[in-house]
Amino acid sequence: MRMTGRPGRSGRTAGTARTAGTGKSGSQASAGELLELVRSGRATTRGALQQATGLSRATVGQRLDRLFRAGWLREGAGGPVGSPLGGRPSITLEFDDEHAVVLAADLETRHARAAVLSLTGEIHAEHTGTLLVEDGPDAVLGELGRWFADLLDKAGHRAEEVCGIGLAVPGPVDSDTGRVVQPPIMPGWDGYDIRSRLARAFTEHTGAGEVPVLVDNDANLMAYGEQRTSHPDCSAFVLVKVSTGIGAGVVVDGSVYRGIDGGAGDIGHIRVPEGAGALCRCGSYGCLAAVASGGAVARRLAESGVRAASGSDVRALLAAGHPEAVGLAREAGRRVGDVLATVVTLLNPGVLMIAGDLAGTPFLTGVRELLYQRALPRSTAHLEVVTSRLGERAGLVGAGALVVEHLYAPERVEERLRAMGV
Repeated sequence: MRMTGRPGRSGRTAGTARTAGTGKSGSQASAGELLELVRSGRATTRGALQQATGLSRATVGQRLDRLFRAGWLREGAGGPVGSPLGGRPSITLEFDDEHAVVLAADLETRHARAAVLSLTGEIHAEHTGTLLVEDGPDAVLGELGRWFADLLDKAGHRAEEVCGIGLAVPGPVDSDTGRVVQPPIMPGWDGYDIRSRLARAFTEHTGAGEVPVLVDNDANLMAYGEQRTSHPDCSAFVLVKVSTGIGAGVVVDGSVYRGIDGGAGDIGHIRVPEGAGALCRCGSYGCLAAVASGGAVARRLAESGVRAASGSDVRALLAAGHPEAVGLAREAGRRVGDVLATVVTLLNPGVLMIAGDLAGTPFLTGVRELLYQRALPRSTAHLEVVTSRLGERAGLVGAGALVVEHLYAPERVEERLRAMGV
């Protein structure tokens, strides 16, 4: 799985790094840019790196030597012989994804999932458990630190192998600070220094030094993970998560679009006519989430005598084929589909993915009914409407990707190499 992008105030991550061969003169191509060329698969031999960068053989060798000493590169099998006259095959270069691991966690309102991942996104160990976001950031993040320590033991990795931690949260996040901004369903978290607390919790429970912590909205990271894994060639990708609330993640040209301060994609708070009189958890009336989220469906089921308190309860009822839950999920899908007609017309995505507790046939059917009825035919002519491929792991994979792309971006590679004395 190839993952690119890093956070920035512009409201989106920077996409594939500007490497040599794409506008920089060869004399400026750094060790970090050579690593990016290898990781992306655009140049995987010494000769190909020389050709892509214009650097001399000696300079390429010197810069690769730094990456080998850091443990970030390794030699693979010999490539094909380039000359018809034969000769020795070229030795390929590979990113060594075994020199470190990443920790990731995905917070919901009532439970969380955490994992140890490789640098290429494979999950080595994971844990899911009850964790109430309303208990506040200090308690929740402290417990995640304990989970991480247990998971490292389970996966057989030392804490010193961890290069970073990624966290997905159910609220808008300012990517520059890693702090949530006025989150409707995260009481007590507004403006809290999540990065410092989680880094400290990791140290408290493992004894290792602090590591970088990156935080983003859960729908953003789900979209990031799904797009990279299942739809890498889709240049405009939208994921809509429908669970306790409703949120969307947008990936354009391989980069997450966040808006100015992390508020992009918060479609659950778009006002809809059907919501008049319905009080949302944000304090306003008429929000889409108040009438079409998993929480809203659970409330309607509870009012009719069915035991349901959350989106996860609705998911269980849908899996069992509960007729009233199926009908309400389809109705919720229609309401969301009506809003998505505008989203699709505005963004013209190639893939619209439905994820979360309500992602399933009844809800998807409702979405399609209204979406294709309301959106312009041109906007949906090449649109795929699908459900999640990674399921509950999407946020973990996206959080891991966020960390890896942050740490191995070319300019940050240079900083890290200098800090290592390499």
